[in-house]
Amino acid sequence: MNRPTENGSASTSDAPERAGLVLISLILVAAVANLNLSVANVALPDIGKSFDSSQTMLDLIAVAYSLGLAASVLWFGALGDRYGRKLMIVAGMLLSIPACLVAGFAPSSGVLFAARLVGGLSAGMAYPTTLALITALWSGPGRTKSIALWSALGGGIALLGPLIAGALLEHFRWGSVFVITLPLLAIALPMAIKFVPSHISETTEPVDNLGGFLTAALVGSLIVAINFLPVPTEKTAAIVLLVVAAIAAVFFFLRERRTEVPLYDLHVAARPTFWVAACAGIIIFGSLMGAAYVSQQYLQNVLHYSTLEAGAAILPAGIFMVLVAPRSAKLVHSNGSRRTLLTGQGILFLAFLTMLLLWKEGTPYWQVAIPYIFIGIGVGLSGTPSSNSLTGSVPVTRVGMASGTADLQRDLGGALMTSIFGALLTAGYASAMGAALSGTNVTQNTQAQLQLSFASAENVAAHNPAQASQITAAAQSSFLKGDQWAYLAAMIAVLIGMALVFRFFPKKDEETQLRANYHAQDVVGEPGAVPPPAQVPPPEPA
Repeated sequence: MNRPTENGSASTSDAPERAGLVLISLILVAAVANLNLSVANVALPDIGKSFDSSQTMLDLIAVAYSLGLAASVLWFGALGDRYGRKLMIVAGMLLSIPACLVAGFAPSSGVLFAARLVGGLSAGMAYPTTLALITALWSGPGRTKSIALWSALGGGIALLGPLIAGALLEHFRWGSVFVITLPLLAIALPMAIKFVPSHISETTEPVDNLGGFLTAALVGSLIVAINFLPVPTEKTAAIVLLVVAAIAAVFFFLRERRTEVPLYDLHVAARPTFWVAACAGIIIFGSLMGAAYVSQQYLQNVLHYSTLEAGAAILPAGIFMVLVAPRSAKLVHSNGSRRTLLTGQGILFLAFLTMLLLWKEGTPYWQVAIPYIFIGIGVGLSGTPSSNSLTGSVPVTRVGMASGTADLQRDLGGALMTSIFGALLTAGYASAMGAALSGTNVTQNTQAQLQLSFASAENVAAHNPAQASQITAAAQSSFLKGDQWAYLAAMIAVLIGMALVFRFFPKKDEETQLRANYHAQDVVGEPGAVPPPAQVPPPEPA
């Protein structure tokens, strides 16, 4: 096929020159964002002790990076489409250097939150742009394979984050986990400058900056509101933020319907290969991140794993994700996105089902590993068709929109599902602990502390050594009942995603035809384009 080069000429190729080095550069850039995203949770207990932070502030620190990413990806993706995707990658990588350093040496929890938020903004520049460039530079089976490698290696590196952070915390202060990406960045930045081509299939249309501001307000206020909702003292703030999110959503919808050059093309987003893939991805990646949040607590609270052991326990998921993703690319081309998505979602359902059935007190590691293996296989299979369907449903000049949506699947989905699963875990734990304490002589104040969280129960046990074993046993039993609520919610969410794909996503032949029709429509819509020849229907049989 004809593909524009840096100087605007055309070359006949399905991949760029030095394709291997270009793809490695883009994967390394994405790896910086993925690694930064996954290292904070392991360090939160040490951060809380260092700053005497409230639980709300710790939650905000944990979500700050995702917040910056999710609020900016659509806007920054459009800016990359207009002014240069390579420019956005380099700018994002440069901005992440001070963000990492300030986070690593932050003098207060507020500064740490701000540094993580800026780090998320830097990732919003660089991370979705990598997928946009893969879509613009590759085509056909090569594009699908490249997306599969990008998805699998990026996800695998993200899963290494807790392991690396846990190992560092064995020897260094909490700030070390925020600077571990600097050596990787020192490799990714010069490779991106040298090997990533510039000015590939960019648009000359103006950027809808008002729409970008509205998306930032919508996503930012929604995520912060979700984190505030479980906190009794922050209910008013949460409600106000939800109102802001609703108003921003209405104005954004009206803006995108009326503006000549929308930031988010609602006509493209209405295509079934786009919106169904987007919804499925939000549920897939959101359920994955929410369940990982709960399962890490299970490993440390119930099975007494150290932070290093808990980080290492999830490695099978990363290994199988990397092994399965290339096979997923082949399945997409042979069986279609719909069947591949449904297969991956079905295996994810098995992952949460085995968590529900196998993860008890004293569970051996081989039974812990089984759900993680299913997670790796499920995400490895379903991640590729989800991202590939998004990018394959838009014109090449709008791939920033598609790649931004692909990133929103993870960040917005993760924030939503983690908050929901966390609330269910908290409610289930409190209910079970309340039932265990009924009929005892425990004071009302102590009962409230015991029902607050597993960590709060541990603090009560530390101050009451004579009853410590009974308190800890009750807390573990209550946690195991609470986490069942979260795993059940994950199973229900995956079933909803499967129903959407089964009902609305086109089968293989129809998907191929729809993509051809979309491509023809998009070519006609480009300036100076020649309409495709009319299709003459065959004569009807006598």
